[in-house]
Amino acid sequence: MSALFSAAVGLVTGILSGCGVGGGSLLMLYLTMIAGMGQYQAAGINLLYFLACAPAALWAHIKNGLVEKRAALWCIAAGVPTAAAACWLAAYVDTDWLRRMFGVFLLCIGIKECFAKRK
Repeated sequence: MSALFSAAVGLVTGILSGCGVGGGSLLMLYLTMIAGMGQYQAAGINLLYFLACAPAALWAHIKNGLVEKRAALWCIAAGVPTAAAACWLAAYVDTDWLRRMFGVFLLCIGIKECFAKRK
């Protein structure tokens, strides 16, 4: 693939990411299926890509009044120590067990969504 095409894919998926469409997932598909990159390498690039796209999207959402600042502060206060603890714990837990627990978690969320009453 040409560098120009790859840059265009990056631009389009960046715009979609900012809109909340899931551009990172589309970028992963492009990197693995079209560019022929390994999944771990593509995931690393996707994380770096997110670091570049997220601040611009956050700024736009704050500017448009779409962010509840009080709720965001509570999420940050809870999320930062929890993420640090999870990183520490993940270094000591078997990855097969983590995969299985994540699968159970996704299954529970899916079942809850199937039977949740809509407003």
